[in-house]
Amino acid sequence: MDPLGPNGESIIDYSVYDAKEAGFGKVIFVLREEIVDDFYELFANKYKATIEVDHVVQRLSDLPEGISINPDRIKPWGTGHAVLAAREKLKEPFAVINGDDFYGSDAFKVMADFLSKADPNDLQLQAMVGYILHNTLSEHGFVSRGICSSNSKGHLTTVTERTHIERVDEDIVFVDQDENNQVLTGDEIVSMNFWGFTPAFIQPFYEKFVEFMKESGTALKSEYFIPLGVNQIIQEGTPLKVKVLESTARWFGVTYQEDKPLVISKLRELSATGVYPDKIW
Repeated sequence: MDPLGPNGESIIDYSVYDAKEAGFGKVIFVLREEIVDDFYELFANKYKATIEVDHVVQRLSDLPEGISINPDRIKPWGTGHAVLAAREKLKEPFAVINGDDFYGSDAFKVMADFLSKADPNDLQLQAMVGYILHNTLSEHGFVSRGICSSNSKGHLTTVTERTHIERVDEDIVFVDQDENNQVLTGDEIVSMNFWGFTPAFIQPFYEKFVEFMKESGTALKSEYFIPLGVNQIIQEGTPLKVKVLESTARWFGVTYQEDKPLVISKLRELSATGVYPDKIW
């Protein structure tokens, strides 16, 4: 919720603006219970005049029946669990984004175009916006990215979560499960958690969450990443296909506090060059 734009805008402000301009009609925020009132006071109320606003709370208690958790657990189970927190409200084709990432207006346009043609009851074709790895790194530490592979039709074949990617001298490396550095080219397509789904996707995704919780849910820091569930459904041989959408947009975000000056500079440049109006809200 940090103010980063030239008039105090947050990254969320830009995302909601870009979504509205691209044709999205509703935004559902997934929030922690303790910030709901502050969030509405600072942000959501100003959107209501131009786009429908709703929210859900991501709760530790929102679990499949019969699943027990570690009593020391204090955080929910990540991005996949966040999507499922909103499952009762997802009746139309929908996009999923992170609240602290700047995705660029063209990314919302290509996703809106895809979803506007999607059948809500169709599981076969979902989507994600792909970004080039070397454009998504932080100069101030390691990042987590879903490394994607696709076939000749542009459909996702695998997405592998790499949780420790950084620049080391002239190389881009990740740390594998054996604690060894593995080199990447930097040209890999990665998921930045900009997904497009139909309501038909929710049930198989929830079933994978049930399996995850039975196997790993009691671990104190386990997370159900969106790419994890998507990858499992694809590898099962189900009819699910995920189109990797191409966009001219460039991603940036605040992974570390040291990233903030660069983000502030980029947002000022986008305003100064007329990409955004002086006041977006």
